[in-house]
Amino acid sequence: MNNLGLIIRREFSTRVRKRSFIILTLLAPVLMAILLFLPAYLATLPGDEKLITILDESVLMDIRDKGTEEIRFRYLNPKDFDFETAKALAEGNGDYAFLHVPLSEGGDPDFVARNIRIFREGDLSIAVENHIERSLEKYLQKEKLKFEGVDPEIVARTKTNVKLRVINTKAGVEAENATLLKMGIGYVCAFAIYLFIFIYGSQVMRGVIEEKTNRIMELMISSIKPFELMMGKIIGIGALALLQFVIWIGLGALIFTLFSAIFIDPSLSAPAGAGTEQFNALQDSTSFEIYRSLQTVNWWQLLGSFIFYFLGGYLLYGALFAAIGSAVDKEADSQQFILPITIPLILSLLVIIRALDNPDGAIATWMSFIPLSSPLVMMARIPFGVPGWELLLSMVILAISFVFCVWIAAKIYRIGVLMYGKKPTFKELYRWTRYKN
Repeated sequence: MNNLGLIIRREFSTRVRKRSFIILTLLAPVLMAILLFLPAYLATLPGDEKLITILDESVLMDIRDKGTEEIRFRYLNPKDFDFETAKALAEGNGDYAFLHVPLSEGGDPDFVARNIRIFREGDLSIAVENHIERSLEKYLQKEKLKFEGVDPEIVARTKTNVKLRVINTKAGVEAENATLLKMGIGYVCAFAIYLFIFIYGSQVMRGVIEEKTNRIMELMISSIKPFELMMGKIIGIGALALLQFVIWIGLGALIFTLFSAIFIDPSLSAPAGAGTEQFNALQDSTSFEIYRSLQTVNWWQLLGSFIFYFLGGYLLYGALFAAIGSAVDKEADSQQFILPITIPLILSLLVIIRALDNPDGAIATWMSFIPLSSPLVMMARIPFGVPGWELLLSMVILAISFVFCVWIAAKIYRIGVLMYGKKPTFKELYRWTRYKN
């Protein structure tokens, strides 16, 4: 066990001092924050003003509709302009686009809808196209109601906006629904485990291949048991991954706090003496909705489960990657063995999309018990609430599978680290597992 501690410290200390590790650890949360928050910030910036000239020969649109801050409408009087003159005027003025609403035949709105055209030198912005289509649909609906003898004002007064307040009654406790938030948390947790398994599992494999190629392995095996060497490498690199993750969590929390202070209203509770209107306005605010949704998540269970599945998934796959590294001399030769390992991970990514939509479904439930997929699928389900027996059973199966995989990997590792110049087959790997000590 003393040798195991030495290997763990060696693997950890040699990698933690690398410049690439330090740079990635510090910059990754910043880059992630930029990817998350920059689009939201850019969306708040004012865009270029787009002037659209309109010749409405059917007098369909309301001349009082001037558009938006970015999209402005300029109406031409059909009595003063025909189509060609209006189009030439818009092009001569350098307007963003020219919209032509033709004269209705017999007052038929469907004829107008089929023949509305917009002209622009170049491609039309999707935002502009959607805005104009919505505006025209609104006016055409009014015209069709008039055409059918129905007063549009009566229809407008009967329109009612409905906002469902969804109450989650799971486990006999009523709580506000927070589906989107839980979907986001579940996906981020599952994808983080997937990312760390691939990054650090590959590091284990490459480390074994490098030491084997440099013949350092022969010297180390003479004084250290192969099992201790394999486990020392897996645990040492795993500790490095855990350290990096903890740092990312801390930096991420700091960045989120700064972002919240700048962009989110800090008044998440009603001030003393606030009236009913102020309290209702507070409850309807986006900040309050986010705050209320966060309260529905069992954060202690989420954190504890993440640490378990993070470590369990890494240790299980790390043992398999170590076995692969010991069986080959070059990283290029490892591809045939990596594929069977990566298939369950990729399949898990596909399953969590369904699990986020239906966390209690049969597929999500069964994949939560299979050890090669449970670290990802179960983490996607946990924010929604998982029965205690399912969580415990999944953890027990993962722990037993880890011990079994380490036992199998150790048998392959013991023989593979001293095999050179030969590319083993799956049949040979199976034969290695049957050799007695």
